[in-house]
Amino acid sequence: MNGGDEVAAGPPQPLEWKFSQVFGERAAGEEIQEVDIISAIEFDKTGDHLATGDRGGRVVLFERTDTRDVGGSRRDLERIDHTLSRHPEFRYKTEFQSHEPEFDYLKSLEIEEKINKIRWCQMANGALFLLSTNDKTIKFWKVQEKKIKKISEMNVDPSKAVSNGSIASSSSSNSHRTCLANGGSPERSYNSLCNDLSFPPGGVPSLRLPAVTSHETSLVARCRRVYAHAHDYHINSISNNSDGETFISADDLRINLWNLEISNQSFNIVDVKPANMEDLTEVITSAEFHPTHCNLLAYSSSKGCIRLIDLRQSALLDSHAKIFEEPEQPGSKSFFTEIIASISDIKFGRDGRYILSRDYMTLKLWDINMDAGPVATFQVHEYLRPKLCDLYENDSIFDKFECCLSGDGLRVATGSYSNLFRVFGCVLGSTEATTLEASKNPMRKPVQTPSRPSRSLSSITRVVRRGAAESPSVDANGNSIDSATKLLHLAWHPSENSIACAAANSLYMYYA
Repeated sequence: MNGGDEVAAGPPQPLEWKFSQVFGERAAGEEIQEVDIISAIEFDKTGDHLATGDRGGRVVLFERTDTRDVGGSRRDLERIDHTLSRHPEFRYKTEFQSHEPEFDYLKSLEIEEKINKIRWCQMANGALFLLSTNDKTIKFWKVQEKKIKKISEMNVDPSKAVSNGSIASSSSSNSHRTCLANGGSPERSYNSLCNDLSFPPGGVPSLRLPAVTSHETSLVARCRRVYAHAHDYHINSISNNSDGETFISADDLRINLWNLEISNQSFNIVDVKPANMEDLTEVITSAEFHPTHCNLLAYSSSKGCIRLIDLRQSALLDSHAKIFEEPEQPGSKSFFTEIIASISDIKFGRDGRYILSRDYMTLKLWDINMDAGPVATFQVHEYLRPKLCDLYENDSIFDKFECCLSGDGLRVATGSYSNLFRVFGCVLGSTEATTLEASKNPMRKPVQTPSRPSRSLSSITRVVRRGAAESPSVDANGNSIDSATKLLHLAWHPSENSIACAAANSLYMYYA
């Protein structure tokens, strides 16, 4: 996908994933608190920091620890390849309460504190900056190490300490004296100060000036700005611009453009709200800026299409530069067709050439230079297709799964049910389609199934196909499906093969 070198050499070998860490692991039978369920995950651009948000409105930050102790000269670092023996390891850094539950009295509506999205901003002067949002309000946070300052080297002898009260009484006893115009006293000599404070003859040899020292540091999170009252509907996306100055926020019907420095004004750049709400046919489901071109952004809709727009065209972008959608197959339309076609998440590749989208059943990879159709389609859980009616009745069919791409663009990943997630190779000719479980033993062993003729895998659509005789209530490995345990949120490290994923209130990390 990244050029001719990979094609000539053939697709890379499938990765072997290993468990790295878990934060917030719950004991067997332990009840999960609703407020502790993770609702957002995001690596920063360097991969040295990871942020998670939960339904309780908290943001938890983790920092990488396995790179800090790598020292020595440049020649030593070049001689030793630390990536061969190390994998990303993180530790808890800090946490803070980002959002609180609110109540909209005008609309008689409760606004929950759940964090919908987190986006990292550029670091400055050693401080971390990030955006977090719930359904209505976006906040800009600064997290910085601050030194705890203390006064030390005081000239205080505990045995001869003079209280504040005695000093005050001493000064008040002189209040009857005659004062000069400059505030002095004619009866008072320059030595009277020494006499009042009982300095010994010859002075104090150990007199020192008090000094301010700082021995400890403390992480402080401070809300720099609040971007509020700009969305009538629930915010589903925020995305930073590559210019480092602006960002977008998207709800069901509108996309607004903000400047990080201005919190009381935003510009509406996309508005799909019809004059009559009865004519509404689609809503915005996700939006993201291009990683390098500050004038391009893409947004997806509930109809299964992605629109690429150019901010240079007009102030209000009613038209799109390109639209990406897959032609409907004749005879395949059903009651669930439009529901499962709704795109829940889109992500640009690191170079901005490709867009990855996730609908209910599939992952699709799009080339922004080819709008005829996706260049690759990956079936995530095709075995659920016969169960769509049951999934509709328990509302699972409306679950919004996220997706992510590896930093090198060779693989994509997304979540599924039973705390499973899938990793697919997207290089031409790759057949990599790995199923992993969010647990300390991620590689699930496939059960033995009756042998059947192998089927060739298309270079455009790589799917893990199943026989019609197999039970629709089990996954590709023969395990029963639990739609209550779903892996909605995951993120890929920007430069290494490391994935962080959320299973309820637990954060699991894997490496390959």
